Amino acid sequence: QMQLVESGGGLVQAGGSLRLSCEASGILLGGYAVGWFRQDPGKEREFVAAINWSGRNTNYADSVKGRFTISRGNAGNTVYLQIDSLKPEDTAVYYCARGKYNSDLRPLSGNFDYWGQGTQVTVSS
Repeated sequence: QMQLVESGGGLVQAGGSLRLSCEASGILLGGYAVGWFRQDPGKEREFVAAINWSGRNTNYADSVKGRFTISRGNAGNTVYLQIDSLKPEDTAVYYCARGKYNSDLRPLSGNFDYWGQGTQVTVSS
């Protein structure tokens, strides 16, 4: 079964940190860009960050720059999102997605084909 599985979400106080993981099974993440998006109920899905196939290039939404860090695991089939200095407005379901291309990091959901089911991040004030 081809799937992406996110984990690491939870309830955290403002100012805290979480590390989200995106693990692939049945499909490869190596060789593809990978992105993180988030969606709060009643709002549109929002781009958070993306990383290219090699891990050398990244792109972040302005709202998370300096607080979020996307990285690739050494094994190649896992991507992480380190989220620090959390704010209540970061509350959302976070999704990872595999890009259709290896280096296209534009914040366009249409550039990503495989999506996970999401992990909930809730930040209390």
